[in-house]
Parts: sequence; structure tokens; C-alpha cells
Amino acid sequence: MQPSELSLVAAADAIRQRRLSPVELVDSVLDRVERVEPRLGAYVSVAAGQARRSARQAEREAAAGRFRGPLHGIPMALKDLIDVAGAPTTASSRVRAGDRAADHDSTVAARLAAAGAVLVGKTHTHEFAYGLTTPQTRNAWNRERVAGGSSGGSAVAVAAGTATFALGTDTGGSIRVPAALNGVVGLKPTYGLVPRHGVTSLSWSLDHVGPITRTVADAAAVLAVLAGHDPRDPASLPHTPGDPRPAAYPDATGDTDLTGLRVGVPRNHYFDHVDPQVEAAVRHAVGRLETLGARLVEVEIPMTRYLRATQWGLMVPEATAYHERTLRTVPELYGADVRVLLEAGELMTAGDYLRAQRARTLMRREWARMLERVDVIAAPTVPTTAVPADRQTVTWSDGTVESVSDAYVRLSAPANITGVPALSVPVGHDGAGMPIGMQLLGHPLGEAVLLRVGHAYERTAPARELAPVA
Repeated sequence: MQPSELSLVAAADAIRQRRLSPVELVDSVLDRVERVEPRLGAYVSVAAGQARRSARQAEREAAAGRFRGPLHGIPMALKDLIDVAGAPTTASSRVRAGDRAADHDSTVAARLAAAGAVLVGKTHTHEFAYGLTTPQTRNAWNRERVAGGSSGGSAVAVAAGTATFALGTDTGGSIRVPAALNGVVGLKPTYGLVPRHGVTSLSWSLDHVGPITRTVADAAAVLAVLAGHDPRDPASLPHTPGDPRPAAYPDATGDTDLTGLRVGVPRNHYFDHVDPQVEAAVRHAVGRLETLGARLVEVEIPMTRYLRATQWGLMVPEATAYHERTLRTVPELYGADVRVLLEAGELMTAGDYLRAQRARTLMRREWARMLERVDVIAAPTVPTTAVPADRQTVTWSDGTVESVSDAYVRLSAPANITGVPALSVPVGHDGAGMPIGMQLLGHPLGEAVLLRVGHAYERTAPARELAPVA
């Protein structure tokens, strides 16, 4: 096994025990980048020289017994919405071509650097995170299929071994969707748990930052570094004395006993208009949870008829407000799909936006009531696997036609509207070999439970390998 194939937890353990050098690990990842990146297009930019300098410094510190933190010497990638001092933040858009480099690190970049992580590069997003396919990037399992979005570059980098972990952002599923489509783990934390200062916004009331990793234990390790209050983010959750959240996440030695845990299985919405192979794989995974001791509880998802209107009613006007100046001065620099959405936001009224806000308030209340009956909900992450890159719609067995973007956002948007945490875990492949993801949703600040359940499932499944990039 090459070092680039190691999970974060395994690599970090090897570095701490001096069985692996940060230089060896970073060199292995950069060698992998050189071999497969031209075929995948995951990165906007690769900082190979800086990464090697950081790795040598990490090696000197390790040799002296000084470790900066739990991610010491671990290669990472950051979605190119996340500011890194000295590097431009392009948002994969011509609108920002020629923009000067960021003056300061974002909060998350600073926390990861302080914990010892080594930046390999910045990854592609669907332009300004406003889409679910990331057209610049190809799926790690099949280059003819979409990568998913908007954090497609980050998910592909992790799946292909060109980063040991990465960060993405999630406004309507943009961490979980590409994670599911590329066979890796994606975590959208509770709204406000991870600060967004220094991260380009799509929709400030829906935006989240979180990790994309190879294993659930890896996601737990990254979240422990990211979580915590930052007064520069108005939505950041306050820190209270003795707050256990950053230390509450399980490690790779956790057991698989889920006795007494209540797993909600939706009777509506999450299994409606879902590919039969996706449904079968997810229901099989839910059955695995039951064999580990969990009790399955059927639940009714509330207010489903309002989900799409609420998601778009919040996101579209907020995105348009953010882009107001450049939309008027350089509209021709936006991609056609993004420009149409931004212009649509100018047609929405204040009343439309306020109705969406009211619907969200009611939805959060009803979800809180539903979650009183269960500890987690288990469901598909997306209704179908990665579609061919040139496909615009999905046709279901009853003749219903749905745009690809609407299909991919449909099952992930509820967690953004309500702010509850959601974890996508790989649970198999379809007949064409494309990955399938199961989504676990929990109580606000219930990440520890989600990670415990995801980790327990993961330990019953075969070990996952890197995507076979061809």
C-alpha cells in the first residue's frame, strides 16, 4: 500500500509512531496528483512546492518530538471558496480572474494549519457553489459521469488519493452529494458549529463547512479541529465552559454495539422517486444497523410539499444579494446556468423570501418533534448514482421527469433548511460500479451519535480502496 492510500487516522498514527514521515506521505500524494489529476480536473491549483516545504518542516518537528496537533503532516485540499493567505480564492469563476490573493486565512484554514495539516491545493467547485455537478471535474470512478457538486473537486481528490482529506461547503447538499457519488464520507455539521469566516458565501442562512474523508473516523478527527465558536461568524454557535463537543467524537477503536439506538426509517419522501439499486443498498445498510442492535422506527417526514420551495426561496434571493454588484457590472463573466439563477433572484419579492423564512421556522419545529422519537434517521443521500456528464434530466419509472440538480438536492436540502447534522457514508455500488451513499441525519449538535452509527456500519463493511482512476 502506498502512503497516499492511507486513511487520515492510519496516516496520523503512523506519523506519530515514526513509522511514516510527513515528507513520504506528502510526496506520495503529490506523485498521485501528477499521475491522475490531468484526467480528473479536481484542482484549481496545486501548491506542490509549498506542500513539500511544509512537509519538511513537519518532519523536523516530528523528529524533535514536537507535534502541532492531531493532523500533523497530513495532506489536505480546500474547496476554492475557502480563503488561504497568499492564494487567490477563485470560486472556479471568471468573475474572480485576476483577483488578488487573500490577505488572511479563513478560520477553518487557520485551525487546520495550527493542527499540522499540509495544504496540497485548492479544489474546484461548481461556479460560486451554485450547482450540483461541478462540470470542470470528472467523477473518480468513471470520467464520463458527473462528479457531483458543488464540492466536486474535494470529493474527487479524496476518492482518487490526491488528498488525504478535504473541506467542502454545503448549502443544499454540496458536501454529501459529491461524497455519495464518489464513494467517500461527507459530513455537514450542525448549522453554526463550524465557523464560516473567510469562506465565500452562497446563501448565508444555509451555508455550512465540513470535511470530506475516506472514513467516518477521519471525519471525526477533522471535525474535532474545526468545531468551535468564532465571533467573526454571526451564525457561529456560542462556546460554553466545559463544552464537550470537540472531544466527543469516536476514534477508530470504537465498538459496533448499537443496542437501544433508535434509527428512523422514513415512510415518505426519502424513498420516493429513488433508483431501485440505491434503495436496495440503503435498506440493506439499515438492516446492518439493526443486526448491530439498533431498533428501527418508521417515521413520517413533515412538510415535504414545502421543501423545494423553501430551499429555493431562501437560497436564490440570498445568493443574488451577495452577487448584486458583479451581476450588474460583469454579468457576461458568469456561466450561463449560474447567471440565470442569479437573475431569477432579482425577480423574487420580499414576501416570497419572508414566506420561505416562515416555512423554515415551522419545518424546524416539526423536525424537532419528529426527532423526539428517534436518535438518527437513515435514508439515501441522493436518489440516483452519478449520471452521464451530458445528461440534463432524470426520468423515473412513473414517467416523472426531474432535472439532475433537482434530483440531487431533493434528499439533502432538508438538513440545510433545518440545520441538523447529516453524514453520508458509502454503502455499495450499482450495476455500473458507481458508488451509493446512505445519509444519516441527527439531532442538532448530535454529531457524536451520527459518527458513532456511521463508524459502526463502516466496520461491518469491506475496507474501501481508492477509486480505480482509468
